Amino acid sequence: MKTKLKVEFDPSAFLAVADSGRTKATYAEHQVLFSQGDLADAVFYIQQGKVKVTVVSEQGKEAVVAVLGPDEFCGEGCLAGQPRRIATATAMTECEVMRLEKTAIVRVLHDEPAFSEMFVAHLLTRTIRVEEDLVDQLFNSSEKRLARALLLLANFGKEGRPEPVIAKVSQETLAEMIGTTRSRVSFFMNKFRRLGFISYNGHLEIHSSLLSVVLNDQPHINIDRN
Repeated sequence: MKTKLKVEFDPSAFLAVADSGRTKATYAEHQVLFSQGDLADAVFYIQQGKVKVTVVSEQGKEAVVAVLGPDEFCGEGCLAGQPRRIATATAMTECEVMRLEKTAIVRVLHDEPAFSEMFVAHLLTRTIRVEEDLVDQLFNSSEKRLARALLLLANFGKEGRPEPVIAKVSQETLAEMIGTTRSRVSFFMNKFRRLGFISYNGHLEIHSSLLSVVLNDQPHINIDRN
């Protein structure tokens, strides 16, 4: 009698194929994946493109809280009992996105340790990023915040080669990301270009030399070990 071998679960393959509880869709630039106040009933996995996550206050002020790219999730709050979306996710470029219904992703998190491990790693990376963003806002100048935002958009520090920043990231969006005005962003962008940290050649290119702006006088948090 032959024993059937269990096929090893592959999270990447699972996220690549539409099936029960998983639907794949293409979003055009500026198209909304979900809006602030919508029912939170699914998690979205970005396969290609970039997605902007924004929050609007009661006074109508908008802030960019994250720019996400391939192999990142958004809308995970539904898994922690979030009944309504607290932010809006909008495609910055044409995007290919997998929508995972809450029941489907809860099931695979429960049944497949490999997927759970990958998802937890994503959540930990996101938590670290949020903490770094908070430190950046509290202690760094707007110039350093802009330099860090540009480096993150170009994938510096991630696996693989850095990529050009998409031209559709406007100065207004950059200003919303770092909490300053468009005129300040314009001033620093011109300064970075004069110094050779960035260049324009049909698209915005970020050079590794921009790291010097971020690394100079990095804030240090004292830890009392007593």
